Amino acid sequence: METTNSIEIEKAAQILKLLGDKTRLSMMKLLQTNECCVCELVEIYDASQPSISQHLRKLKDIGLVKEKRKGQWIFYSINQTHEHYDFLVRILDSLPNQDERLIELEKQGLRISCC
Repeated sequence: METTNSIEIEKAAQILKLLGDKTRLSMMKLLQTNECCVCELVEIYDASQPSISQHLRKLKDIGLVKEKRKGQWIFYSINQTHEHYDFLVRILDSLPNQDERLIELEKQGLRISCC
């Protein structure tokens, strides 16, 4: 008998495959408690804008992240209404906090530098 806490193997595999990438996994942990712009993630991960955008697109395509436009900038956060949000949170809650990355960005004066 299936309960509301269960997830189909296919869906779990899809989510876990995406989270199998270290950058995406870290990004999701960061987005668990923060809303971030692509430009901030570019600085945090020392990666190109197209690379970060590709990671976000993959996460957005299956609905794990959502975007919100503020002026000309787009900010990303975890989609708390995703049907498997509880599954995702159980995974993310077992990971170390990533907020230090944003604190370091603020110290460098680069937090929300695009706005």
